[in-house]
Amino acid sequence: MKFFNYFYQEELDRYFFKQPGHFNKYSERDLLAYGLGATLYMPATRPNIHQDILSNKHEGLTSLVIDLEDAVGDDQLQFAEQLLINELQKLYEEVQKGFLMNTDFPLMFIRIRNLEQLQRITEQLGEALSLLTGVVLPKFNSGDGEQLLAKVADVHSEDHPFYAMPILESAKVIQKETRIEELAAIKGLVDRYKHNVLNIRIGATDFCGLYGIRRSADTTVYEIAILRDCIADIINVFQRHDSPYVVSGPVWEYFSGKNRILKPQLRQTPFRERYGDEGLKWRKKLLAENMDGLIREVLMDIANGITGKTIIHPSHIKTVQALNVVSYEEYIDALTIIDASTGQVGVTKSEFANKMNEIKPHLYWAKKTLLKSKLYGVLHESYTNIDLIKKDVYVSHT
Repeated sequence: MKFFNYFYQEELDRYFFKQPGHFNKYSERDLLAYGLGATLYMPATRPNIHQDILSNKHEGLTSLVIDLEDAVGDDQLQFAEQLLINELQKLYEEVQKGFLMNTDFPLMFIRIRNLEQLQRITEQLGEALSLLTGVVLPKFNSGDGEQLLAKVADVHSEDHPFYAMPILESAKVIQKETRIEELAAIKGLVDRYKHNVLNIRIGATDFCGLYGIRRSADTTVYEIAILRDCIADIINVFQRHDSPYVVSGPVWEYFSGKNRILKPQLRQTPFRERYGDEGLKWRKKLLAENMDGLIREVLMDIANGITGKTIIHPSHIKTVQALNVVSYEEYIDALTIIDASTGQVGVTKSEFANKMNEIKPHLYWAKKTLLKSKLYGVLHESYTNIDLIKKDVYVSHT
């Protein structure tokens, strides 16, 4: 599995200075944490999930979450659990036939409600549990979080790695008077199980729900004051260089257009200069689908050190993943910084003659950039992330 597997080899050669690398659930944890990309959520009540996966229905998909929590009504829960188990067992039967391996599938997770449900499902799945990369732990908190992580650690083995992805979305995290204490407690807890924690996720929808807020398609999470402050503290606690985690971006909720009040957030110039009239038509299509809001939010995620994003529609896959590809300039600067980190010099001029590379302050950034480049790849100097977004991909809207 790798990003941009829908490109022909000649296109990969054209766009990429360093091509995206292969990965699967058995890859080293520190690398795998960057491999989630655009993580597609789907309710466990969705029929024929195993067929969607076998047919590669959502081209370019590298990770998905089958949701048993908020996406499933309480009255549907028993039905959803059984359907999930049946679908995964059907998928495992295909593996047993020898035509496929579980490494051929996207990274798959289930989002559970509580410890009892996790125990019940892992027992009922039997050997089919090996298909999963792990579980998503909603409303994760310092009170009952250890029991959940202990269960994940118990399921994990070298032969079948199994990871947790805690979602920070509880009242104690968003409310100012309890936030720092709760974040510090959660950080101490996940540090004890770090080998089994793949990344930290942010539950923006639940946070907004606690205050009766719903952001529009014209508004990023960074423009909602209460979310911006909370996200800043999450990054502060979980991305420190001495014990860092990959933090994933909050969900983008919109996938269709509406009449606008605010100004569109994609400038005409880059599209017109690179693609002419065709570029302007393509820009208009992106605006009609509210993709400019998604693009802006992903760029803000990246600027704040966040990698990957939760999505609810397959039309978002290629945009999120294209924007995370490392640029040629970033890659060369990162290599320069790493090569110069011998203690002989403290600062060097960038090869691009537009900035100074300070070795010690930029070293952590350089290491993250090189790790990310192993999976997302590096663009040739003459290409941009916009060129990758423009690549046509068939996406089902069902």
